[in-house]
Amino acid sequence: MQEILDAILAEQYDAVAGLDVPEHYRGITVHADEAEMFAGMPSRDKDPRKSLHLDEVATPELGPGEAIVAVMASAINYNTVWTSIFEPVSTFAFLQRYGRISPLTKRHDLPYHVVGSDLAGVVLRTGPGVNAWKPGDKVVAHCLSVELESPDGHGDTMMDPEQRIWGFETNFGGLAELALVKSNQLMPKPAHLTWEEAAAPGLVNSTAYRQLVSRNGAGMKQGDTVLIWGASGGLGSYATQFALNGGGVPVCVVSSPEKAEICRRMGAELIIDRNAEGYRFWRDEHTQDQREWKRLGAKIRELTGGDDPDIVFEHPGRETFGASVYVARKGGTIVTCASTSGYEHTFDNRYLWMNLKRIIGSHFANYRESFEANRLISRGKIHPTLSKVYPLAETGQAAMDVHTNSHQGKVGVLALAPQEGLGVTDPELRAKHVDAINRFRGV
Repeated sequence: MQEILDAILAEQYDAVAGLDVPEHYRGITVHADEAEMFAGMPSRDKDPRKSLHLDEVATPELGPGEAIVAVMASAINYNTVWTSIFEPVSTFAFLQRYGRISPLTKRHDLPYHVVGSDLAGVVLRTGPGVNAWKPGDKVVAHCLSVELESPDGHGDTMMDPEQRIWGFETNFGGLAELALVKSNQLMPKPAHLTWEEAAAPGLVNSTAYRQLVSRNGAGMKQGDTVLIWGASGGLGSYATQFALNGGGVPVCVVSSPEKAEICRRMGAELIIDRNAEGYRFWRDEHTQDQREWKRLGAKIRELTGGDDPDIVFEHPGRETFGASVYVARKGGTIVTCASTSGYEHTFDNRYLWMNLKRIIGSHFANYRESFEANRLISRGKIHPTLSKVYPLAETGQAAMDVHTNSHQGKVGVLALAPQEGLGVTDPELRAKHVDAINRFRGV
C-alpha cells in the first residue's frame, strides 16, 4: 500500500499499473453480529462510534466491468449514519439479497460491511471489458450500482430493478484504502480540488441535481421560487447553489444564525431561521399544527414579495412534510429524496388535490445526471461544501457529527491521503474560486 501511495504522491500515475494490488486493506466496517447492539434505543442515542470499526479486510476479486480504486479521501453521508445505527434495517439484508444474484455478487455477502458512498482516488486495476478507464486515472465515483440486464433501466438507470447504492446496499465502499466499483461509476476528478474536496460532492451533489434540476425531478426553470429545507447542510447547500446558478430564487430554511450566514456566503438573500421564528409544526406526536403551516407560508410571502414556492426541496420528511405540501404554490411541486426525521409522512390532502400540486419521489441520480453535476464542479460553477475533515481512524466521530446535525455542509474523511491539501493539478482555476471552495471551512 505504501508503494501505491508513494507513486500517487509523486504524481507518477503511470507507474501505478506496475504495482501489485495488496491482498488486504484497511476499511471502515459494521459487523453482522452487532446488528442488534442498539435494539430498543431511541435513534438519537445510538452512537456510530461504537458500531463503526477500522478493520483489515481482504481485497475482493476484480470482476468484469469493475475497477479497484486507491481511495485518497471519502466523505460521510446519511446512509453511512443509517448503516451504523442499523436503521431502518440492517444493511446485511441488502448484502444477502445482492449476493443471491450470481457467484460474482456473492462476494458482497460477508459478515462485515465496508461502508461509504463517496471517493476520490486513483484507478489501480480494471477488469475485463473496461475500456474508458485505465490504471493511473484520477477519478471520483458516484454511488449508483446497476446491473442493466433488464430493459427497465435503459431509459433511466435509476429504474433498473437491480439498482443499488454502492457502499450502502453493496459492499466494498469508499470509506477505506481501496474500493471496488463498477467502471460506469467513475468520473474525472475535478483538477482544481484537493482529494478531500473532490470526494465530498459526489452523492449529495448528484442527488440535488436530479431532485431539483433534472426533468426526472422538479425540472427547475429560471425565476422559480425554491423553498430549501436545511439549506446549509449536505444536500441543501448544493440545492441552494443549483437554484442560484440556474436563475432560481432560493428561500433557505436553516436552524441558526451561523447557518444563515453560510447561505449568505453562497449568495442567497431570502433566509428563514426556523429556530429563531419558533416554528413547531407538531403539537404532539400525533397532531400537526396547521396554524404553523400558515405562519410559515406568510413568512415566505413576506420575503418573496407575495410569491409561494414553485418547488419545495424536501428531505427532512415527517417533521416538515405537512408544511411543505401546504406552502407550495397552486400547481407547485414537492420533491422529496429522504426522510431524516421520519419515514411516515402525513399531510392534509385537500391542499394537494384541490390545488393541483405534485409530489415527486427522487432517489440519487443516473450516470448522466451524476456526470453533468460533476462537470459543473469541474468547471467551477458549483463548489464543494466541505466543512471538516477527519482521518480514517476517526470515521466514527465524523458519522456522529452528521448523526447529531452538528456539522455544516459535508464532513470529509482522509483515507490514503496523509494530510489535507493534496491532489490539486489546476492551481489557476483553483485560484479563481478558492474563496468559494473554502466558504464552509471552519464554520
